[in-house]
Amino acid sequence: MGESSLRYRSLILVPAALACLALGAFGYTKVMARIGSGAAPAAAPAEHQADSIVVSKQDKRLYLLRGGAVLRTYAISMGSQWDQGHKQREGDERTPEGRYLIDWRNPRSMAHLSLHISYPDADDSAWAASAGVSPGGNIMIHGLPNGWGALGGLHRLVDWTDGCIAVTNAEMREIWSLTPDGTPITIHATWTP
Repeated sequence: MGESSLRYRSLILVPAALACLALGAFGYTKVMARIGSGAAPAAAPAEHQADSIVVSKQDKRLYLLRGGAVLRTYAISMGSQWDQGHKQREGDERTPEGRYLIDWRNPRSMAHLSLHISYPDADDSAWAASAGVSPGGNIMIHGLPNGWGALGGLHRLVDWTDGCIAVTNAEMREIWSLTPDGTPITIHATWTP
C-alpha cells in the first residue's frame, strides 16, 4: 500500500471514528436523560436552608446565604458567552444578570436535578419584545448531564451551558436540599461577599 493510499484512508477513517464517537456520546446522553438521576435528596431542616443565592459571574461562584452570611460557596460553569453581559435573547448563550427567584424544580431533568431561575422577568420580556426577539428562558441551576457525573469538577474547565449555571452532581444535591422554592437569586457581573 502506497503512502498516498494510507493518507487517503486516514482522511476517511479519522473523521468516521470521530463521528461514531460523537454519535455514541449523543445517544448515551439521550438514554441517560430518560433514565434520570435517581431520587432527589430530602430538604434540609428549615433552620439550615438558604434564604438567598448570589452568583458572581466574574468569579464564577455561586453563594448560598442565610441571614446575609455565606453558608456555602460553589465554583460554577455558565453560558459560553457569560462575559458578554446580561442575557438578551434566546440562543445567545449568556447567563442573565439581575434579581430572580427559584420558582420550581425538576428532579427528572436532562441534567442531574435542576432548579429553575425565573428569567425572563417582566423587564426582560419587555426589552426582548421591543427588540423583536425571544428572551429565551428555561435558565436553571443544574448538575452535569445525566450519565456524565464522573467528569466532576472537570466540567469547570470550559463554560459549556446555554446560559444555565452548572455545578457537580454532589454539589447539586446539596444545593437542592438547602434551597427551597421561592428563594431569591441575584446574579451579578461581579460580587464580593
